[in-house]
Amino acid sequence: MARDSGRVTLEDIARATGFTINTVSRALKNKEDISRQTCEIIQQKAREMGYVRNYMASSLRSGRSKTIAMITGTMSNPFYAILADLLQEEARKKGYGLMILCSRDDPETESQAVEMALSRQVDGVLISPAAVDSPGLTLLRSSGLPFVLLSRYLRMEKDDSVIQDDEQGGYLAGKYLIEKGHRKLAYLSYRHVVYSTRMRREGFQRACREAGIPGENVFDAEVSGDAAVVRQLNEWFRQGVTGIFSFCDVEAWSSMTLLEKSGCQVPENLTFVGFDNILGYIHFPRPITSINGNLREEARVAIELLRNRIHEPDLPSQHVVIPVELVQRDD
Repeated sequence: MARDSGRVTLEDIARATGFTINTVSRALKNKEDISRQTCEIIQQKAREMGYVRNYMASSLRSGRSKTIAMITGTMSNPFYAILADLLQEEARKKGYGLMILCSRDDPETESQAVEMALSRQVDGVLISPAAVDSPGLTLLRSSGLPFVLLSRYLRMEKDDSVIQDDEQGGYLAGKYLIEKGHRKLAYLSYRHVVYSTRMRREGFQRACREAGIPGENVFDAEVSGDAAVVRQLNEWFRQGVTGIFSFCDVEAWSSMTLLEKSGCQVPENLTFVGFDNILGYIHFPRPITSINGNLREEARVAIELLRNRIHEPDLPSQHVVIPVELVQRDD
């Protein structure tokens, strides 16, 4: 049984099993020089005694905490929640724990999150910066702590980064709407997201140009607030827009819900296309055609880039673009 007070130690397990402390330590780590039978005996006893590894002590010995931090917008957005879950899975495979810190896309809050990560002595950071000139990024660069930009790319900086192919995704969304017969199209985003907003717009506009859609029939807007979204959509409808590419699935669903509640005259052949393919990971009652950026692959690459940077800090910076595809879901 565990002691009445305090943490169960390797010495306690050694005393209970009759093995040396060194053997216990190596067996708990499944070292190859310890037999499988011995590992099972020691690990079973450790579970019975309620042993929990002291990562603080291990980090003092090794100089590594085996913890990484994810600093991103908000977990209320399914995109980040799904990505965090996939990152945790990939981190665990590499022997790391994942700490999640939310910036709510506010530069000051983001900077505080970076300070928190540094104070907890994490081995590295995955960050989706709220702004190009984020003070949190400045702090990370000056600290020397390994980090990777997640779903963001800053062209002028030599940071490791992994992104989905935003430009190609916008192109595929625009091409799909055009092939569905829409001749007046719009791109709608609720806020400006570093790099991604611009690149998705550029891809969307490229598809329209290639199809010979006149510039006056291609619209785009960044609006915030429910009332502003409804006003913008109503204005586009009056101008004949029937195909809309939303920055992400969540915003597409939000726009649909707002339209239903507002009672405005919605075009009968209105079509939305989103981005992120949320329905590929969680169930949602309303289908939507979406751009799939393969979040599982993004998570795998992000953890691999960060692990490489932790162990080889002088490696050349790497920028990885994850291919995208359109997932069609017609009503």
